[in-house]
Amino acid sequence: EASGTIVDIAAGNPDFSTLVDLVGKAGLAEALSGEGPFTVFAPTNAAFEALPAGTVDTLLMPENKDKLAGILTYHVVPGQLAPDQLAGTHKTLEGEDLTVQGSGEDFTVGSADAKVLCGNIPTANATVYVIDSVLMP
Repeated sequence: EASGTIVDIAAGNPDFSTLVDLVGKAGLAEALSGEGPFTVFAPTNAAFEALPAGTVDTLLMPENKDKLAGILTYHVVPGQLAPDQLAGTHKTLEGEDLTVQGSGEDFTVGSADAKVLCGNIPTANATVYVIDSVLMP
């Protein structure tokens, strides 16, 4: 069985330092360390770096905390989705629907067609799929 929450696992992986920082700044670390279960589409640092210049800095401004939280919770679906359950439309914690297309190990997520780079990483409270783009609600 996997030990550590999604936040613990992400914090231990240098590819997710931006995500971990943003989750902390948005005040979501405690929620995402909760019981879950969740399915998390986790953007890499490179995905955040690919956003237009200044986007992350703007999101980190105190007045944008709610917007940041909305973007981050758009990457989280309640319940744990196995690869054979991914394709379809899922309600996110943010409240909007997120569409996943594909099969096998070839999936795209959302309207940005974020590619799933690596999937089905189990943690104590979530299943993680690593994606190459930041999803915007």
